[in-house]
Amino acid sequence: MPFFLKSLLITFLLLFSLSNLANPNIDLIKLEHKPPAPEFSLPGMDDKVHKLSDYRGKPVIVSFWATWCPPCRAELPSMNRAWDKIKDDDIVMLFVNINEGKEDIETFEEFYPINFTVLRDETAGQLYNWHMTGLPTTFIIDPEGRVVYQAMGEREWDNDDILNKIRALRTVEKNKIIDKKQASLNQ
Repeated sequence: MPFFLKSLLITFLLLFSLSNLANPNIDLIKLEHKPPAPEFSLPGMDDKVHKLSDYRGKPVIVSFWATWCPPCRAELPSMNRAWDKIKDDDIVMLFVNINEGKEDIETFEEFYPINFTVLRDETAGQLYNWHMTGLPTTFIIDPEGRVVYQAMGEREWDNDDILNKIRALRTVEKNKIIDKKQASLNQ
């Protein structure tokens, strides 16, 4: 991507992020058409590659962020608290950094600890794949790999209403598995 376009995109994302500072919303946008989540293969902080499809069968929270983004930093404590609440619930939480190197993220984590999986999109390619217009942007993926909720801007992620919507996605998948088993027994 040419430097000018990348700079323009980052400036736009910064302005969008600053505009969300005053109103941390708690609502999730329900996506009725449930599009398939775009696949990615991104390195974690340990350089192990994570594919989104590796988590099929579980609800996945995918949040895109940057260290320079004030709302991203503001919502991070609530994301850590949310992770503490759901880490034993068979739900995955992925924090995808956009356009920054491993060293920048490590320095950031010295001041803002992150308790869940951090992935690196150093080329900012996921901005286009996921059609994002600002940071932070978070997508909730159901166990079948479909995007069912989206959140643009800062949220209080440890809010029980939000977490219960995500937990409910596990129940839907378990019911489908039970229905398939019962159907095969009845044949």
